[in-house]
Amino acid sequence: MTRHIPAPMPASLRPSRIPAHAARGVVCPWCRAQPGSPCVIPSSRRRTEQVHQQRMAAWAQTVACCTTCQVEPTVPCHLDGWPLKDGAVHPARHTEAEVTAA
Repeated sequence: MTRHIPAPMPASLRPSRIPAHAARGVVCPWCRAQPGSPCVIPSSRRRTEQVHQQRMAAWAQTVACCTTCQVEPTVPCHLDGWPLKDGAVHPARHTEAEVTAA
């Protein structure tokens, strides 16, 4: 009886992991997850595949300029001179951050 040896699978067909979101590069202000590690649910400390909205906002603030309020990276977004509540950023800054990451 002959033994069947399968052909090697091309790299394009191999299953791969979904790349982590670029926002994982900053500390999550909500759950305090360190850069590179996934966010956790604070009450149960269970890891989640989702990235907290606060972490997304912190990431967008560090990498992108805001076209709405005309601020540079690392400067918080503002409305009429007052910072947005809870470190939020304008939607245009999120869009700019996504374009920068791509």
